[in-house]
Amino acid sequence: PFTVVLGGSKVSDKLGVIENLLDKANRLVIGGGMVFTFLKAKGYEVGTSLLEEDMIDQVKGYIETADKNGVELVLPVDIVVNKGFPADMMGLDIGPESCKLFHDKIVDSKTVVWNGPMGVFEVPAFAAGTKAVAQALVDATEHGAFTIVGGGDSAAAVRQLGFPEDGFS
Repeated sequence: PFTVVLGGSKVSDKLGVIENLLDKANRLVIGGGMVFTFLKAKGYEVGTSLLEEDMIDQVKGYIETADKNGVELVLPVDIVVNKGFPADMMGLDIGPESCKLFHDKIVDSKTVVWNGPMGVFEVPAFAAGTKAVAQALVDATEHGAFTIVGGGDSAAAVRQLGFPEDGFS
């Protein structure tokens, strides 16, 4: 499969990318702050997590198009949040079950393009998701996949987390 991993803070930053991939990719793996707009569009509570209210209808359209086109949409199954009262909780990284799920989906691919971190990787407590995705790309590369890390934040994360640049295609 051709898998695209998207993260970062805003859906609006990736509108063109998502639209262009809905008829090309076999699988979209969504993390980072932008995932909360997807989760809200699917009816989940997102607390004080990053949310682009004005993008919810567009994201619902993406979800429908992905389904219609047979594109597997992979969203986190758990989230790491800040400490606080439930209504004040903010998602800051994908959780451990999501790290495993994302890893498995990425390693099962022949081509992987990654753009955008899975969480606030600059803070060690919220870097596990981004680290898991980077490791998954390295593992996929070792298994013969063609892997691309695109975007300044993703490239910075790979370097900051200590991954060798030759671990990716």
